[in-house]
Amino acid sequence: MSFKTLSAKTAAALDVSLMSTLGYKLEQLMELAGLSVAQAVYSNYKPTEYPNIVILCGPGNNGGDGLVAARHLKLFGYENIKVYWPIIGKNLFYKNLKTQLELFNIEIIQEEDKLTENSNLENLNNILKDSNLIIDSLFGFSFKPPLRQPFDSIIKTIIKYQKEENKIIFAVDVPSGWDVDNGPNKESGTENYMPNALISLTAPKPCSLKLSNNVNHYLGGRFISQSIADKWDFQIPKYDGVNQYVKLN
Repeated sequence: MSFKTLSAKTAAALDVSLMSTLGYKLEQLMELAGLSVAQAVYSNYKPTEYPNIVILCGPGNNGGDGLVAARHLKLFGYENIKVYWPIIGKNLFYKNLKTQLELFNIEIIQEEDKLTENSNLENLNNILKDSNLIIDSLFGFSFKPPLRQPFDSIIKTIIKYQKEENKIIFAVDVPSGWDVDNGPNKESGTENYMPNALISLTAPKPCSLKLSNNVNHYLGGRFISQSIADKWDFQIPKYDGVNQYVKLN
């Protein structure tokens, strides 16, 4: 199944349009995006086989998608979910999401000391050792290289666990550190980073064309009307039943 892609510039403009003239709110879009992430994860990585999930969340909207996904995954039967959130977003909505996670007994992990270039990320390493699945929800389509600390070290750490201990990485919208239009790049140290799965949100970004053939690629975000898709020149997939995602390959 082949789909048109949305450049970083176009995706940003569409996002602004959705939350202005088209009447959506950020919280609404984030809830639907997070639900689609959780459904896509559940479709291929069942809780009986992957009970221990670590979700890496950034301070922006992509991190918010991961926080919402954590709540839904808990409801889907994943008992041991840990959210690694090194820098908590300042928007009131993130405080609300944090409260929701606490109500679901989902542990939020941070490092005890202020993160610097020399931080050993002890807490992150401890939870990654016992994980079966890592969800990369650090950065989305608004990211521009290079990666800065502490995220540079965080990405290097999950790449190490993927390569040395065969941990599975499921990326949200864009593999963190990739150039949204051009894919993995040396400037952010992600030239060797390839997730095991990716869910594109709303529409695939050009970097998704750089995915290896064995990467599971999903599309989520079932809230776009045909008129919106026509105006912005992208395609709406045929979703199955009540699913909020489709598999593209």
